[in-house]
Amino acid sequence: MARWRRRSGRVISKIVASVPLAIHEFLAQNAAKDLLRVSTVGSVDDGKSTLIGRLLHDTKAIYEDHLHTLKADSARVGTGPELDFALLTDGLKAEREQKITIDVAYRYFATPKRNFIIADTPGHEQYTRNMATGASTANLAIILIDARHGILTQTKRHSFIASLLGIPRLLIAVNKMDLVGHAEEVFDQIVTEYRDFAARLGIADLKFIPISALMGDNVVERSQNMPWYHGESVLEYLEDVYIGSDRNLIDLRLPVQYVVRPNLDFRGFAGQIASGVVKVGDEVLVMPSLKTSRVRSIFSFAGEHDEAFAPMSVTVTLEDEIDISRGDMLVHSRNLPRVQADFEAMVVWMAEEPMQPDRPYLVKHTTRTAKAAVQKIEYRVDVNTLRRMPPAPLAVNEIGRVVFQTTRNLFLDPYARNRCTGSFIIIDPSSNNTVGAGMVIDRVPASQLRAPTATAPRSANISREEGRVSADDREKLLGQRAITIWLTGLSGSGKSSIAKELERRLYEAGRHAYVLDGDNLRLGLNRDLSFSKAERTENIRRAAEVARLFNDAGTIVLVPVISPFKDDREHARRIIGEERFCDVHVSTPLEVCEARDAKGLYRKARAGEIEEFTGISSPYEPPERPFLCLNTMGRTVDDCVEELLARVRALIMPPRPGLT
Repeated sequence: MARWRRRSGRVISKIVASVPLAIHEFLAQNAAKDLLRVSTVGSVDDGKSTLIGRLLHDTKAIYEDHLHTLKADSARVGTGPELDFALLTDGLKAEREQKITIDVAYRYFATPKRNFIIADTPGHEQYTRNMATGASTANLAIILIDARHGILTQTKRHSFIASLLGIPRLLIAVNKMDLVGHAEEVFDQIVTEYRDFAARLGIADLKFIPISALMGDNVVERSQNMPWYHGESVLEYLEDVYIGSDRNLIDLRLPVQYVVRPNLDFRGFAGQIASGVVKVGDEVLVMPSLKTSRVRSIFSFAGEHDEAFAPMSVTVTLEDEIDISRGDMLVHSRNLPRVQADFEAMVVWMAEEPMQPDRPYLVKHTTRTAKAAVQKIEYRVDVNTLRRMPPAPLAVNEIGRVVFQTTRNLFLDPYARNRCTGSFIIIDPSSNNTVGAGMVIDRVPASQLRAPTATAPRSANISREEGRVSADDREKLLGQRAITIWLTGLSGSGKSSIAKELERRLYEAGRHAYVLDGDNLRLGLNRDLSFSKAERTENIRRAAEVARLFNDAGTIVLVPVISPFKDDREHARRIIGEERFCDVHVSTPLEVCEARDAKGLYRKARAGEIEEFTGISSPYEPPERPFLCLNTMGRTVDDCVEELLARVRALIMPPRPGLT
């Protein structure tokens, strides 16, 4: 047996060695071919299925047994004595009976230049969800237009959905040219009208080809029936169209799907790279922990790699032991996605039961799942006219703009920039069915969209209500005057320590006081806000509004917040009232604050792990004329509190015994 194996091995080696070099080149070329995903869309009976069937037939992509079956089916349920190419994709019984496409059908074929996945999507309005599903991953959409009827409402509807789904290029195939005598003027008229319409959708990459899918004109071979057309055939265009720019190789996004731990010596993080490139030695940041490390190794099913790129499925190991689990994401530290729990998206509703804004849903985004609530429906879209309709719960196949609030942060990119991290599905938690699909709107993040505080939007038809117990009555009952002591300064300056000690001293003196801590606000009321300048403005506004309510209740409020910007503090003063607002500048120098760094925030900010950090990457504007300036250098907390009490004692009249 061993002798036979050795002899067989020598024979096989001789055979492989004798294979012509051209075969090796062919195999290498075939392995290097890229993949083009195509979706065919258009109105009912425009010939989508026929076009796909003709492409498959004329490129010799149909096996003999399939061709034999097609001939038999054409004679039995086809549209005539010739081959009915639509039957290659319309396989459902209902589709063959009604001569329409109902569900998405995928077909695979290849030419020497490229591999193809082509989707036959339905044209009926009632199957919008199916059409959206088939087109969601396409590099290119073929929109068929019947030359006899021109641009129809359904043509516009499908073009809008194609643009909504971010399909970067459209091939407008003007079909059934044989039924209009191959007239050039008919084709030119459709081209002109469609270009005018497409300008409203912002689609720049358009290609127009006159064809007859049934007769094969300009499908695979150029037609002799239209000598006035000097362009490519459909197949020639599909083979040569450039799609290299479709992949986002800039923004590294690696959602962690699984932690690989086969033994104590190996800990890897597996997932499919959504976008970008990762290399051994790259510094990566883990979201949401913001821990950083470097890539030690990269593995795939093919072995170990020095680098990997989208859409490869890989396992990455890091140099440092970091707690990472499913739902986390690896990114480059200088290129981060938006971290948001509230966001807006265009939603295609797929469930028979309409959207119910008052019930919870699940949002699955990459490998991260979170509970979600529908905060607001901005509007619905009439996909036939492209007009906005009044907001209402989305029904099946409807599209609308919706505001979501999730219970945990998601790592989002605009859909137009990254289809993977810009899309999500909506799940009904009771049935576990997918009820909708969303595309994050390509817009400035919500953190930068809030109106300036001086012109913040107000609810209409609402006025302030006064109770039957006035603020003065409550102050008399408590025996004190309610003020807000607003402590501002750098992180680590001592604001919170001073506020907490002052609160204790006031309590012991019989005063009713409360520390409105900035971190506590961030954990609750302001948990939806980031640390951008605009959202810090909103954070301060909310803190001031709460402090005002406490003051109205007769309570002395101590607010230790960084509040780095002068305009924000002035707006807080206006909200609370000039007579109640006492701003205290805790003016500890930056180097002292950084030396304290009890929470390690300055270290992270210096390492680039925290953006917009006051004093490091974001400025601090000190008050020009504060109520009191406290320098904590070389002083104890008790010393600072004594100085502060000496200033506010007269304001909290009448005094009580023990306030010393």
